[in-house]
Amino acid sequence: MLPEICQIGPFTIYSYGFMLVLAFFAGSYLASLQAKREGLDPDLIFNLCFLVFISGIIGARIFYVLNDFSFYLRNPLQIIMLQHGGLAWFGGAIFGALAAVLFIKKNKLGLLRILDLLAPFIALGQAIGRIGCLLNGCCFGRASKLGIYFKTFDQVLIPTQLYSSLLLLFIFFVLRFMQDRKHLPGQVLCAYLFLYSIKRFFIEYFRSDSPRIFHGLTIFQLLSLAMFIISLLVLIKIAYDKKKLL
Repeated sequence: MLPEICQIGPFTIYSYGFMLVLAFFAGSYLASLQAKREGLDPDLIFNLCFLVFISGIIGARIFYVLNDFSFYLRNPLQIIMLQHGGLAWFGGAIFGALAAVLFIKKNKLGLLRILDLLAPFIALGQAIGRIGCLLNGCCFGRASKLGIYFKTFDQVLIPTQLYSSLLLLFIFFVLRFMQDRKHLPGQVLCAYLFLYSIKRFFIEYFRSDSPRIFHGLTIFQLLSLAMFIISLLVLIKIAYDKKKLL
């Protein structure tokens, strides 16, 4: 764990924030290059990425705070302490998607085409961001003899952050493979949601920072199940439509 990278005068550079910024620039830069290859304005895509990034952080923080509302009710100043970690992907996805839809509609871009373009680089950004979680010590796993020692907890814990990062990197490569081949609008996006929901559902079994609310499942597992079913149904429909076109 390395919550703080260094100090420059009165300013502290936190690993969590640094990795978030790195995730944004890596993802948006590569998305802009992909946009150029597809004949789209790369500057427009970069602006879209920035809007989604800011909106996603706001939504992710709100969702995380609501998930542990009693703690933040007692400690309201902690709500704005992003350097301590604490972002929920589902909240970020909702706010980020709403911002993206508004931006895409305003600029008269093809909704599914743009979302297909962004999907792989969102997964890559998440993979980088999870390294920030590992360095910060948030999103931690259960105690285990086979794990990494976390000084904050004085325990050896399952490095779920690292496992998540590796799985998201795998998802990124799968989506890039799909992206560079013929696909119907929405296919890459749905594949991302499908693969992410599977990843998140099983990773939750090894995490120790979310309460079990329904038959031993966390709220994130329930949301993952819903996402899995919806994305699977849409992928089946896309495959059926593709078969009719052949």
